[in-house]
Amino acid sequence: MRNLENHPGIKVGGQNINNLRYADDTVLIAENKEDLQKLLNIVEKESRKKGLELNSKKTEVMVISRKQESPKCDIFINEVKLKQTEKFKYLGTIISNDGKTNREISARTAQAKINFQKMKTILTN
Repeated sequence: MRNLENHPGIKVGGQNINNLRYADDTVLIAENKEDLQKLLNIVEKESRKKGLELNSKKTEVMVISRKQESPKCDIFINEVKLKQTEKFKYLGTIISNDGKTNREISARTAQAKINFQKMKTILTN
Protein backbone atom coordinates (compact mmCIF):
# COMPACT_ATOMS: atom_id res chain seq x y z
CA MET A 1 0.00 0.00 0.00
CA ARG A 2 3.04 2.26 0.07
CA ASN A 3 2.47 2.68 -3.66
CA LEU A 4 -0.55 4.85 -2.81
CA GLU A 5 1.46 7.49 -0.92
CA ASN A 6 2.34 9.69 -3.91
CA HIS A 7 -1.06 9.57 -5.59
CA PRO A 8 -3.85 12.18 -5.40
CA GLY A 9 -6.34 12.23 -2.57
CA ILE A 10 -7.80 15.03 -0.47
CA LYS A 11 -5.96 17.58 1.67
CA VAL A 12 -6.58 17.31 5.41
CA GLY A 13 -4.50 19.56 7.64
CA GLY A 14 -2.04 20.08 4.80
CA GLN A 15 -1.52 16.34 4.29
CA ASN A 16 -2.59 14.30 1.28
CA ILE A 17 -4.97 11.51 2.37
CA ASN A 18 -6.07 8.90 -0.17
CA ASN A 19 -6.75 5.86 2.00
CA LEU A 20 -7.88 4.82 5.47
CA ARG A 21 -6.93 1.35 6.66
CA TYR A 22 -7.72 -0.73 9.70
CA ALA A 23 -7.19 -4.51 9.75
CA ASP A 24 -8.83 -5.74 6.53
CA ASP A 25 -10.98 -2.62 5.98
CA THR A 26 -9.78 -0.06 3.44
CA VAL A 27 -11.40 3.18 2.29
CA LEU A 28 -9.95 4.89 -0.79
CA ILE A 29 -10.45 8.65 -1.07
CA ALA A 30 -10.18 10.78 -4.19
CA GLU A 31 -11.51 14.09 -5.48
CA ASN A 32 -12.61 12.67 -8.81
CA LYS A 33 -13.58 9.46 -10.57
CA GLU A 34 -10.33 9.13 -12.54
CA ASP A 35 -8.13 9.37 -9.44
CA LEU A 36 -10.32 6.88 -7.57
CA GLN A 37 -10.08 4.38 -10.43
CA LYS A 38 -6.26 4.78 -10.43
CA LEU A 39 -6.10 4.16 -6.68
CA LEU A 40 -8.32 1.10 -6.97
CA ASN A 41 -6.21 -0.26 -9.83
CA ILE A 42 -3.07 0.08 -7.68
CA VAL A 43 -4.70 -1.70 -4.73
CA GLU A 44 -5.98 -4.46 -7.02
CA LYS A 45 -2.54 -4.94 -8.61
CA GLU A 46 -0.68 -4.95 -5.28
CA SER A 47 -3.24 -7.33 -3.75
CA ARG A 48 -2.85 -9.72 -6.69
CA LYS A 49 0.96 -9.71 -6.17
CA LYS A 50 0.32 -10.99 -2.62
CA GLY A 51 -2.12 -13.64 -3.81
CA LEU A 52 -5.19 -11.71 -2.69
CA GLU A 53 -8.26 -10.85 -4.73
CA LEU A 54 -10.62 -7.90 -4.28
CA ASN A 55 -14.23 -9.01 -4.00
CA SER A 56 -16.33 -6.82 -6.30
CA LYS A 57 -19.47 -7.95 -4.43
CA LYS A 58 -18.12 -6.53 -1.16
CA THR A 59 -16.64 -3.36 -2.67
CA GLU A 60 -18.76 -0.25 -3.07
CA VAL A 61 -18.38 3.32 -4.31
CA MET A 62 -19.80 6.42 -2.67
CA VAL A 63 -19.76 10.02 -3.89
CA ILE A 64 -20.01 12.67 -1.17
CA SER A 65 -21.84 15.66 -2.59
CA ARG A 66 -24.10 18.47 -1.42
CA LYS A 67 -26.24 18.09 -4.53
CA GLN A 68 -29.79 16.78 -4.08
CA GLU A 69 -28.99 13.69 -6.14
CA SER A 70 -25.53 12.17 -5.83
CA PRO A 71 -23.60 12.14 -9.13
CA LYS A 72 -23.12 8.73 -10.75
CA CYS A 73 -19.63 7.28 -10.52
CA ASP A 74 -18.79 4.21 -12.59
CA ILE A 75 -15.77 2.48 -11.04
CA PHE A 76 -14.63 -1.01 -12.02
CA ILE A 77 -12.63 -3.95 -10.67
CA ASN A 78 -11.54 -6.23 -13.51
CA GLU A 79 -14.28 -4.85 -15.78
CA VAL A 80 -16.98 -5.44 -13.11
CA LYS A 81 -18.87 -2.24 -12.26
CA LEU A 82 -19.03 -1.58 -8.53
CA LYS A 83 -22.28 -0.80 -6.72
CA GLN A 84 -22.75 2.84 -5.75
CA THR A 85 -24.05 3.32 -2.21
CA GLU A 86 -25.58 6.20 -0.23
CA LYS A 87 -23.96 5.28 3.09
CA PHE A 88 -21.51 2.85 4.63
CA LYS A 89 -20.22 1.99 8.06
CA TYR A 90 -16.50 2.36 8.76
CA LEU A 91 -15.19 1.41 12.21
CA GLY A 92 -18.70 1.70 13.61
CA THR A 93 -19.40 5.16 12.18
CA ILE A 94 -21.97 5.79 9.44
CA ILE A 95 -20.59 7.87 6.55
CA SER A 96 -23.35 9.40 4.37
CA ASN A 97 -23.13 10.62 0.79
CA ASP A 98 -24.56 14.02 1.77
CA GLY A 99 -21.70 14.59 4.23
CA LYS A 100 -24.14 15.10 7.09
CA THR A 101 -24.10 13.34 10.45
CA ASN A 102 -27.88 12.93 10.93
CA ARG A 103 -27.85 9.16 10.30
CA GLU A 104 -24.90 8.65 12.63
CA ILE A 105 -26.51 10.69 15.42
CA SER A 106 -29.84 8.84 15.00
CA ALA A 107 -28.10 5.45 15.08
CA ARG A 108 -26.13 6.31 18.22
CA THR A 109 -29.21 7.77 19.95
CA ALA A 110 -31.22 4.63 19.14
CA GLN A 111 -28.41 2.43 20.49
CA ALA A 112 -28.24 4.50 23.69
CA LYS A 113 -32.01 4.07 24.19
CA ILE A 114 -31.70 0.30 23.73
CA ASN A 115 -28.83 0.14 26.22
CA PHE A 116 -30.71 2.30 28.73
CA GLN A 117 -33.78 0.05 28.51
CA LYS A 118 -31.57 -2.98 29.19
CA MET A 119 -30.16 -1.33 32.32
CA LYS A 120 -33.37 0.40 33.47
CA THR A 121 -34.27 -2.23 36.07
CA ILE A 122 -30.80 -2.05 37.61
CA LEU A 123 -30.81 1.75 37.67
CA THR A 124 -34.31 2.13 39.12
CA ASN A 125 -33.97 -0.38 41.99
